[in-house]
Amino acid sequence: MRTWFKSGSPWIWLTASAVSVSLILVFGLLVLIAVRGMGHFWPHTVWEYDYQKQDGSVVRLIGEIQDEETVTAQRLRDAGMSIEGDALVTRYLLKTGNRDVTGKDFRWVVAPNIKAARNPQTVMAVERREWGNLYGYLNAVQENGQSVVVGKGAWEGLLPRLQRATDLFAEIRHLEKGEIGAINYALERLRLRERALELRGEDDPEERAAIEAERKDEQAKYAGLQQRLRDLYKDINRDQMLVTVATGETVLVPLAKVVRAYRPNEMSLSQKLGFYLTKAWEFVSDEPREANTEGGIFPAIFGTVMMVIIMSIMVVPFGVVAAVYLREYARQGPVTQLIRIAVNNLAGVPSIVYGVFGLGFFVYFLGGNIDQLFFPEALPAPTFGTPGLMWASLTLALLTVPVVIVATEEGLSRIPKSVREGSLALGATKAETLWRTVLPMASPAIMTGLILAIARAAGEVAPLMLVGVVKLAPSLPLDGNAPFLHLDRKFMHMGFHIYDVGFQSPNVEAARPLVYATAFLLVLVIVALNLLAIAIRNRLREKYRALEN
Repeated sequence: MRTWFKSGSPWIWLTASAVSVSLILVFGLLVLIAVRGMGHFWPHTVWEYDYQKQDGSVVRLIGEIQDEETVTAQRLRDAGMSIEGDALVTRYLLKTGNRDVTGKDFRWVVAPNIKAARNPQTVMAVERREWGNLYGYLNAVQENGQSVVVGKGAWEGLLPRLQRATDLFAEIRHLEKGEIGAINYALERLRLRERALELRGEDDPEERAAIEAERKDEQAKYAGLQQRLRDLYKDINRDQMLVTVATGETVLVPLAKVVRAYRPNEMSLSQKLGFYLTKAWEFVSDEPREANTEGGIFPAIFGTVMMVIIMSIMVVPFGVVAAVYLREYARQGPVTQLIRIAVNNLAGVPSIVYGVFGLGFFVYFLGGNIDQLFFPEALPAPTFGTPGLMWASLTLALLTVPVVIVATEEGLSRIPKSVREGSLALGATKAETLWRTVLPMASPAIMTGLILAIARAAGEVAPLMLVGVVKLAPSLPLDGNAPFLHLDRKFMHMGFHIYDVGFQSPNVEAARPLVYATAFLLVLVIVALNLLAIAIRNRLREKYRALEN
């Protein structure tokens, strides 16, 4: 046994076991969030229960089972429920929807109080743009307040009208956010041009006439689009449907407020699979709604990726230049060692400290002075003197630059001295040697630092809350209006979206599956960014392997 311990084998097995346990935990966590998150998009069976209340009366409930758990009867009695015995009791979290009718869309039901359970084929689930889901039975389809299809044929008459309303809604959104948004942006730019003339004290009649002509042209376009928009709103509000809900009430639902309507109990497996793929695609390509508890998270995905790309463009030059100076030019002594210690310590500073620094220095100091110098016509409304995409990217670049410096220095130290001496012997200057030989050979190490920087920056939330990220951004930082990339705009971020939905949502039960789904998607985005950087690093490593040998 003593010989075995001296051989070092136990420590090898211990290390291997620790790595195995870590991998199991990581993959287990990924599987958990994937199942809990992505399973939310599957069309669940809609149940109809005859449920006995505490007072003995029986009510009808309609909804989807979102969760179930086994608890003791004593726990339920402590909660005020009259449950007999001491056995374990199963209870279900039922998504009953219809929040505008009953005031809440989730409730717990205990199995012993369910007197009858049915899953009728004709029960309908309706996803709405407001008030969440609606569950019930379709009675009639109306047009301008008059019933046009009633009874059994109502479902077949509903589907084409619902598709028509969906197409009209997409056209309205395109007009509002696209064409009308572009006109509003152009009018604001004209106002700023006019204000700039006033601040400079210039009274150029030709310039003012040109501004006024452009304004009239934009206003004429705006008037035409407004009339078209009014016609579309009148057209989309034409159709409604009458739905009987679990309480027996009949609810009038405008089709303009409906995202989709479906009957999950009569769907085949292939139909459910198609529905699942549609919902999953909507999640990654659509905008959020209902306080971020419904819809998609495309703005958050876009904001996260854009911020990481801009951060990478900023952090690599600063990190590489600093590392090159410390390794190639600085005299190696106590001062240089002190600088290295400071750089290493910067990597351990809490991220919220960087957020406070970014808010004070980048936003208030730099941004405020930029506004005074270059955007005085926009004041007192700030342009760059407010949190935005550029300041968030700079803050995270500052947070991750120690990682790039350390990784680059390690790469520079591994390049043989003979390579530098050979380049100098052939007549190259030190700068040419550095630029043409040393840095290309160190590029895999630089990419390693970038990979580590991306992995940390993409998941940071605390500093971003101070320097640019918001709950809901009305427009993306990238659009068709010049200068196209708007670094001054606020943006959405997946990490902050998880925090907001998980801890700030007014509807916790509805938001819980989206927390898992967004977390899983954030992991996939980080993995995709890292794989891209790793592929570039491996290609560079193979390219310069011969020189290293």
